[in-house]
Amino acid sequence: MIDIINWNLVPAFILIFVRIMAFFVIMPLFSYRSVPVQFKIGISFFLTFILVSTVDIGNVALNDLYIFLLVKEALVGICIGLIAFILVSAIQVAGGFIDFQMGFAIANVVDPQTGAQSPLTGQYFYIIALLFLLSVDGHHMILNGMMNSFSYISLDQFIPFGEESIIELVLTTFNTMFLIAFQIAIPIVGCLFLVDVALGIVARTVPQMNVFVVGLPIKILVSFAAILVFLALYIGLLQYVFEAMYRVMVELMALFGGA
Repeated sequence: MIDIINWNLVPAFILIFVRIMAFFVIMPLFSYRSVPVQFKIGISFFLTFILVSTVDIGNVALNDLYIFLLVKEALVGICIGLIAFILVSAIQVAGGFIDFQMGFAIANVVDPQTGAQSPLTGQYFYIIALLFLLSVDGHHMILNGMMNSFSYISLDQFIPFGEESIIELVLTTFNTMFLIAFQIAIPIVGCLFLVDVALGIVARTVPQMNVFVVGLPIKILVSFAAILVFLALYIGLLQYVFEAMYRVMVELMALFGGA
């Protein structure tokens, strides 16, 4: 068994494995706690086994710079996964905006997938987004983008992570994330603003009515009705989110590769 192993491929195999494994640690869907660690390691290993024969490994050697190449590959995988995670997190940010208007901001729940607190509405939208991603084979698209990263960024290439164009892309991605969150939240937030205006008029015209007691269930009812009406709009926005996520991943890989 030892004799049939091509030991010249081992340094390149480890570099590819580190990049893919770092990507799975932080990317949407595959990074969740419900996905076993054994699965992440196993799929990273088999993807590496497939890629090692297609990636250019001519200049990879086990020398003094190899440890820096390992760190670089880990950073590349983390950065590509993080840039995808930033855009997908726009859905939960939008849920936070909506919950704040609904009065659900105090009722955050612990997301079992990430272990962090998340808004109720944001978690609802996030589950719909993940189901939509799986239904259109978006996870295959993400994996395909990750595997294409080796055509942009060679294994022996060092990357200037502090380059101005890379920082500008990250800042633009943050702006896009908040813009998408605003687009998702504005229909419900706008409806709740009109409810607040109506309750303010009622409070002035009928001072005997306690609008703080009546207002909360009315706002919750209006929010649920608005979510039901605008649910079709969210599917279109989710399609835009995933298209933007894939586009930003490709742009980041091109910048890492010096394009």
